[in-house]
Amino acid sequence: MSHDADAAALDDPTTDPREVAARAAAVIAERTGVARHDIALVLGSGWGEAADQLGETVAAIPSHEIPGFAAPAVAGHVATTRSVRLAGTDRYALVLGSRTHLYEGKGVRRVVHGVRTAAAAGARAVVLTNGCGGLNTAWTPGTPVLVRDHLNLTATSPLEGATFVDLTDLYAQRLRDVAHEVDAALPEGVYAQFRGPHYETPAEVTMAGRMGADLVGMSTTLEAIAARHAGLEVLAISLVTNLAAGISPVPLSHAEVIEAGQAAAPRISRLLAEIARRI
Repeated sequence: MSHDADAAALDDPTTDPREVAARAAAVIAERTGVARHDIALVLGSGWGEAADQLGETVAAIPSHEIPGFAAPAVAGHVATTRSVRLAGTDRYALVLGSRTHLYEGKGVRRVVHGVRTAAAAGARAVVLTNGCGGLNTAWTPGTPVLVRDHLNLTATSPLEGATFVDLTDLYAQRLRDVAHEVDAALPEGVYAQFRGPHYETPAEVTMAGRMGADLVGMSTTLEAIAARHAGLEVLAISLVTNLAAGISPVPLSHAEVIEAGQAAAPRISRLLAEIARRI
């Protein structure tokens, strides 16, 4: 089946999206020569350099050549999917650099196709990263924060039909404990996902804060739900790239997000690589 046909199949509501994920995993195994990947990482804004710190890249595939994937639509996101042998181990990480966001209008199945493919490729855990706005003024731009829970404010779900999944411990305590072994000072917070692509208004940020959010962004929660449904342990790490609207004294811009990510890249890349190796 051609990639265009796979994309059409993913959009067809009569098709099981796990079938397309299985085909994507088969292509990854063939192109990389790695039969099974043990862990997957989704690299969001500011996290692109982390793949270089993980270990030896054994193969890199343009993401749009894998069934169901497309080239990234956002500056700062990486257009390749890598197979990386984790330094000092015989385990492999699947690094997904091409994330589809809900605001692109391609549908929820496309948004979560990466984590479903990771599960089909054999991964037992996934690390989701993002760049986000912070509500806590003590978290300056460049601060990594572990997600302990989320608010899904997108008004949608990646699960279809009568698919009931317990999300009580969605963000695995075991994996957060591993992260704290690497850096005991890592703070934790609640992440709220809005649909985007516009930034939140000050009133929306205030609302999210009163609902319990510490972080606001446009990704991650739908992927986390789908990953849990697929049987993966989930760890999510947000990089605070700016203070949220109404808290920040300056207008928000994507350039600010990219700049903060670039400044923090060496430190957060080492952090993520060590966490991945320990997981």
